[in-house]
This record gives sequence, structure tokens and C-alpha cells, in this order.
Amino acid sequence: MSKFWSPLVATLVPYTPGEQPQIPNLVKLNTNENPYGPSPKVIEAIKTELNDNLRLYPDPEGDALKAAIASYYQVDRNQVFVGNGSDEVLAHIFYALFQHGQPILFPDVTYSFYPVYCGLYNIPSNPVALTDSFEINPEDYKQPNGGIIFPNPNAPTGRYLPLDRVEEILAANPDRVVVVDEAYVDFGGETAIRLVARYPNLLVCQTLSKARSLAGLRVGFAVGQAELIEALERVKNSFNSYPLDRLALAGAVAAFEDHEWFEKCCQGVISERERVTGALEAQGFEVLPSKANFIFARKPGVEGEALARGLREQGIIVRHFNKPRISDFLRITIGTAEQNDALIAGLKSL
Repeated sequence: MSKFWSPLVATLVPYTPGEQPQIPNLVKLNTNENPYGPSPKVIEAIKTELNDNLRLYPDPEGDALKAAIASYYQVDRNQVFVGNGSDEVLAHIFYALFQHGQPILFPDVTYSFYPVYCGLYNIPSNPVALTDSFEINPEDYKQPNGGIIFPNPNAPTGRYLPLDRVEEILAANPDRVVVVDEAYVDFGGETAIRLVARYPNLLVCQTLSKARSLAGLRVGFAVGQAELIEALERVKNSFNSYPLDRLALAGAVAAFEDHEWFEKCCQGVISERERVTGALEAQGFEVLPSKANFIFARKPGVEGEALARGLREQGIIVRHFNKPRISDFLRITIGTAEQNDALIAGLKSL
């Protein structure tokens, strides 16, 4: 702590990202990265952009990317917002669209960046308990609030809320923004973007980090009616008018153009997820139903921390959260078949 810090900085509890250790031959299943690389078309597009134009600023509006996203999801270009990773998009959402005088609602077991943003922007919050089976109950979101946000599928649980249940939350909160954070939706869920035309209070946020294998480029976007997007643009242009660089824009556009590669990678993850789930259940693990590129699992009677430590000793890292209700669970990213075999064998040896 320094005398030069502002009073706000002294109170912040920053987000803790998954570790990125530089260890040879590590089986890294802790940060939900896609085990398959990006489309070759993405690599070529980035290489093409490596030229003298790097001396020039990128397009501040990201129009080519907005057009690609709008075409893909059959929405208008003015219904799309792009940012430097979905975390930046979420930061703008918290600042621009939530009513700061009332608590915002999000699940008690969820993406841990949400309470961090509440601390950064001094927004009150009211975490809503998941059910005993770690599901979101729409009835619990029918209470006064300054806005609602939840991942779908939820993280770290992986559970998915069907769109008819999402609509219950939207219909019950017509005067508040409801944000559906769909970082993992492409691994078996259905996007809520198709509901945007009917609900002016809906904003859907996605990322290219997971299903499109571009975590290293930092590209995120949101889709909603034009009035919501305008609010995000106003905040973005008061903070960073050039959020996406030329390489990120070129690679992201190419990623949306190669639908065959995208589908192939998603199906590969889904197939491996089901295989790993069955193998762990055969070992006596409880595995929550997942529509994400990870699973959330525990072995009854065994501490999650001990399992994570035992795997690490074998060169396998997974994510363990030392938090109420979930301290015995491991969040396990779905890797390649070889990585998943190592995980299954590692857990069996423990």
C-alpha cells in the first residue's frame, strides 16, 4: 500500500486469473483454452496484415468485424459492439448499463470477475444462491435490482439454462438490463441472440477465446438492440477509441468466415467432454451436466484441494476454487484426447 494510492485502489480485491506456468510437458487443463488451434484461415489473415500498415491506427469502429458478426447472427450492424476481449466488454456493460443505485443480481457461484467489477465501479450487488443442484432458478431473479448478469452456460459449474427459462428472467425485469454472458455457449447451448429482437432489455456477450481458439488475440463482442449498443460505444470512446488492433480484427473476421473449422473443433470438444464425464463417473465422481468446454466434478469424501495437489504432482493442473459450496469440486478443462487420458489415469492413481 502506498500513500499515492487513491482510496478506491486500497479497497479493491482484483480478479485472480488461472495460472500460466511455463513448465515443459505440462498437461494444462486449468484455463478453459481450446485444445485445438485456430483456423488456418485466421493465421493467413494475420500474416497478410503483417505489413507497413502496422504504422497506422486500426479502424476504431471495427466495422469489418461488426459486419461479420452481424451477418453470422442475422442482426443489424448497429446491434453489435466489439471490444478487447469479453472482459473489457463486460467492464463497459457494468459502467454503462447497470443502475448503480440498486444492487445487481448474479449467481453466488459464477464468474468471479462480476464482484470485482462491482468493487471497481462501486456498484452494490446481491448474489443469488444457485439451487442445491447448482442451477439458476429464474424465480429468484424476480426481485428489485439494478440489473442482472449470469453466464450461460454458467461458470464454473457448466450448467446451462434453456432459453425459455432465460425469457422468464427477461419478462420479469422489463425495466432493467439482463446480460447473458455466453463465453461457452457454442459447446452445446443455444445462443440468446435470437431473442434480442423481442427484448430491448437483453444484451448477449460472447468471446472468441473459447470456441474459436483465439484467447491470445483478445476479442469479445456484445449483441443487443441499438440503444444498448450506443451506450457501450459512448463509454468505449471515452476510455479507449482503438480497442482492437489490426491483427486482432483481421484474425477475428477470418474466424467467422471458416464455419467448417469452427464446427469441427466444437464437436471435438463436445465428444471428448462426454468421454471424460463417463470415465470420471465410472471412478465414482459426481460430474455436473455441462454444456461448456469444461466439467465440474468432485469425488465424494475426498477434498478437492488434495485432488488438485495430487494431479499437480503428476504434471497435470486443473482449477480449484477454495470457496464456499464448491471447495471439493475441480473445474477441468477438456483437452486433447491424450491430455484427457492423462487426466483420467492421474485421477485413477489417486
